[in-house]
Amino acid sequence: MPKSGDRYHHGDLRAACLRAARELLEEDGSAALSLRAVARRAGVSATAPYRHFADRDALVSAVATEGYGELGAKLNEAHPEPSTPEDLAAVAVAYVRFALDHPALFRVMFVEPCDPGSAERLAATAVISDYVSGIVGRAFPGAESEALSTAAWALVHGLAFLHLDGKFDASDAGAVAARIHAAVRALFTASGPTPASSGE
Repeated sequence: MPKSGDRYHHGDLRAACLRAARELLEEDGSAALSLRAVARRAGVSATAPYRHFADRDALVSAVATEGYGELGAKLNEAHPEPSTPEDLAAVAVAYVRFALDHPALFRVMFVEPCDPGSAERLAATAVISDYVSGIVGRAFPGAESEALSTAAWALVHGLAFLHLDGKFDASDAGAVAARIHAAVRALFTASGPTPASSGE
């Protein structure tokens, strides 16, 4: 394992701590996440992580920020310029798929307490929120964008946790995708036709 020393100059210690935190998270969940455990995993002194993280909340916020960046990348992969309800459904599938592929990380992102003063985490969450608002605004230009984007995110986020918590069967990826598509279509069908969705 790496030892403390010159190799951790210029920010490498922070990267090593985040790597260690992610490994612990995947192996044992957030209960295993502590600065002391991260130090042991990274092979540094027990006090070394405090150079970059004031406490556990700060560490969790940094890990969550990485997760938001990765989630944003997956959403962009699903559709680079989503503008219709069907595009939104594809993005919703990617959102739930990310949660199922990274359950411990997803819970850290949305369940764990965090550093309330973390500008980095606040900025990362704003990117996701703005992304959802942008899709809804383009797909439903006549609707109340803020309210509808809140409803859309709540629906997709709820679906993610219903699958994570075993309330819906997540063993068949195709069935999961079909369920999410149907739920998104149902929400926006209830909202009424729009030029973006009807092609008129």
